[in-house]
Amino acid sequence: MADGERLGEFDLIARVFVPLAGEGALGLTDDAAFLRPRPGLDLVLTKDAVVSGVHFFADDAWEAVARKALRVNLSDLAAKGADPVGYLLALGLPAAFTVADVDGLGAGLADDQRRYGIALFGGDTVKADGGLFLSVTAIGEVPQGAMVRRGGARPGDALVVTGTIGDAALGLRLRLDGGLADRLGLKADERDHLLDRYLLPQPRTAAAAAVRRHAAGGMDISDGLVGDFGKMAAASGVAIDIDAGAVPLSAAARAAIAADPKLLITALTGGDDYELALAMAPAAVAAFTAECRDKGVAATVIGQARAGEGVRVTDGGRPLDGLGTGSYRHF
Repeated sequence: MADGERLGEFDLIARVFVPLAGEGALGLTDDAAFLRPRPGLDLVLTKDAVVSGVHFFADDAWEAVARKALRVNLSDLAAKGADPVGYLLALGLPAAFTVADVDGLGAGLADDQRRYGIALFGGDTVKADGGLFLSVTAIGEVPQGAMVRRGGARPGDALVVTGTIGDAALGLRLRLDGGLADRLGLKADERDHLLDRYLLPQPRTAAAAAVRRHAAGGMDISDGLVGDFGKMAAASGVAIDIDAGAVPLSAAARAAIAADPKLLITALTGGDDYELALAMAPAAVAAFTAECRDKGVAATVIGQARAGEGVRVTDGGRPLDGLGTGSYRHF
């Protein structure tokens, strides 16, 4: 099919989505799919959307956008200790899409399905006057009763994060200000690392089993480290203390913050990290970090839960000011 040729809805489904369909999807020929939980397991469900102009830029490649849509949902499953199984997809297409666009979207979905061991179970396609959007409902599984909840933190628990924090928020700043990387004196590989982390999250699905074995409370960091730990504090009925100096930063983030120290606030509050924010008994930390390390995932203790309420962030023992709400908010 020539790139300039129009592609109808059912042609699109046959071309892009039928090859992605998993068992129970019935070849996408029915109005619904079915999924039978395996004996002894609970299903875990989560839903996130990515929207042009909000979560990605209009000129981003559709292949990368498709990956981001899947990965932000897989991150939620990992925070619950759930192994991913599959997903449903609602796709809103702008009027001016091309065959190359949707082929790229399908390629991104197919590659990440292989990467994370998941399948498509169904969905919907609609016209979107406001630009491209993808809304994913992801499905995972855990042993019965083993899902890690946001409200599980207890006084005395260690607070642990995976990976590095702030890269995506700094990458967004670079996208919004084309000259910022040069003004900060970033090397090309540092700039590219931050940009990539904004567009392509790295969901910590490899750590899911360790999360459910060791974490008492968990969520992923999507709206900002400080604000998301604040949500955990509120759900758990505890106070949370964070040592900003212990928060793991990539070499690229460190270089940016060294050039402009105010960017530390961006890193701590900016969102789009899609790392895991966890609370666990101090005695569990060594085993958890070792299991994560074996899976190629770094894990770092950054604070502690205590009796009380709210979040306190210190830097060198002094309260860190200027945090605002601590996170991104849509409304």
